[in-house]
Amino acid sequence: MKIEWYPGHMTKASRLIADVIMSFHVVIEVLDARLPLSSANPVLKKLRQNKPCIKVLNKSDLADPDVTKAWIRYFEKENGVRALPFDSRKRSDVGLITTLAKRLAPSRCKPGFPLRAMVIGIPNVGKSTLINTLAGKRMARIGDRPAITTCNQQIDLRNGIMLSDTPGLLWPVMDDQDGAYRLASSGAIGDSALDYVEVARFTADYLMQRYPKLLLDRYNLAEIPETSIALIEEIGRRRGCLVAGGEIDLHRSAEAFIREFRGGKIGRISLEEPPETT
Repeated sequence: MKIEWYPGHMTKASRLIADVIMSFHVVIEVLDARLPLSSANPVLKKLRQNKPCIKVLNKSDLADPDVTKAWIRYFEKENGVRALPFDSRKRSDVGLITTLAKRLAPSRCKPGFPLRAMVIGIPNVGKSTLINTLAGKRMARIGDRPAITTCNQQIDLRNGIMLSDTPGLLWPVMDDQDGAYRLASSGAIGDSALDYVEVARFTADYLMQRYPKLLLDRYNLAEIPETSIALIEEIGRRRGCLVAGGEIDLHRSAEAFIREFRGGKIGRISLEEPPETT
């Protein structure tokens, strides 16, 4: 099944960002630390041009820490780009972002000259959570489904920095279907555009190759099944995803597996590595 998902408000949001981005001093791009490249919209890169950029690798507590370090080195090879792992539960991570933003725009953060920072990223990657954490209170809507933010808003952090929240943007054509499936695994794609069984198979195939021990430990398996479908069926059996006659409900099994992956229950997992290490 080919994944295609591009809610109508995203076209309007893309135009809005293109119109106003040049008036900002720093761009804060929020990425999913488990899939930093797949969650980095190439349209956003084009829109920001030479603007100093902080790439925030959100949900770093769910990602493989060694892979995250490799991603930081990869992104910082680009001129004007800094990258940081981010866990919203750690106050120290919040301070690093604001400090770095001020370093990237040293002429701002003075009385009458606030530093204007635009927060951008794909849906459900954690932009609103980041903004609320930076603000120290709930300023932006949060949800566990994509496309929660549908219009931009301004937030004064009262420390010389003015943030602009924007709707999440996906690109209209998903030519990279592996990337699309990674996004679906992470929760960035709306349920109406995906087949949970196919997404679970994709994710299971990767984890069976890259993180077999985590699967063995999480599901108390003696060995890894031969196929991804067999793994999903075994998970369904152990999670009680059954129908009349004791048959496995494959859809429910797939949903249970994906929910556990998204919630970090299986372990700290990265779904992709920097190009130079693959």
